[in-house]
Amino acid sequence: MASATTTWSMSSLKSSLPSISTSTSSVRCSFRPPIFTRVKPNCKPVFGSFLGLAPLNPIPNLTSGNNSYEHNFTIIDNGGRVSAMRHGRRVPKLNRPPDQRKALLRGLTTQLLKHGRIKTTRARASAVRKYVDKMITLAKEGSLHKRRQALGFIYEKQIVHALFAEVPERYGERNGGYTRIIRTLPRRGDNAPMAYIELV
Repeated sequence: MASATTTWSMSSLKSSLPSISTSTSSVRCSFRPPIFTRVKPNCKPVFGSFLGLAPLNPIPNLTSGNNSYEHNFTIIDNGGRVSAMRHGRRVPKLNRPPDQRKALLRGLTTQLLKHGRIKTTRARASAVRKYVDKMITLAKEGSLHKRRQALGFIYEKQIVHALFAEVPERYGERNGGYTRIIRTLPRRGDNAPMAYIELV
């Protein structure tokens, strides 16, 4: 009785085992090979190629009417723009921040218009020349608006009124070139190049 039950149980197990083995083999054959065969040839990278700091649109659209170079600028959070180097925008800095530089040029302009001739460094003489010419041009026009512009730049009020009174007859026929720079010996101590700047 025990052997009959044993054969019955073994036969039932044998009949049941092939179905499990075939099902597992079918699962393995249908599951594993397609994964490797499908993913490897058609594999696409998740991330694109590394572009570094290149702009998103490196080539502008030349066919459109807008040929600006705004794509070269990077907008930062506070609304400013970071641009390239300042080629061709030479400003005489005179080793001073902007507010001190403007005060220095206003003072040199005032003293030159007051005395007619001053001695300073060549860099300062070259920088102050265009401001003196501008003040004389304002005085040649002679309107109230130009007088108020000169009053806002020159420190002494009496110099402005004297300038507007004398310039039309002194420089009426001259179109620009109201100052002259004469080089002189270097300064003693630091050997800085010096020059006289005077009114013509």
